[in-house]
Amino acid sequence: MDKKTQIELEAAAFRTLREHLMEKRTDVQNIDMMNLAGFCRNCLSRWYQEAANKQGIEMTKDEAREIFYGMTMDEWRSNYQTEVTNEKKAEFDVAFAKNVSGGT
Repeated sequence: MDKKTQIELEAAAFRTLREHLMEKRTDVQNIDMMNLAGFCRNCLSRWYQEAANKQGIEMTKDEAREIFYGMTMDEWRSNYQTEVTNEKKAEFDVAFAKNVSGGT
């Protein structure tokens, strides 16, 4: 497979993942994703922002999140975010430290 085709397929897979999380599985909470998989929608939007910035495209965290979520974070929280238990918060702290803060 040539490099151009590989990039196109990877981009298509990413768009499908984004659509799946944004439109089809709004019931899946970010905290559950982070606790189980070590990443969430915010991570995906941050990676998008970082890729844009590397290409010389200025993009803020909020702009990247709006692109990824299809709405502002306040709208997303209002529409889809549920209450979190203390147990899930504790699991999140471990997952965040391990996967986002660079811990092991």
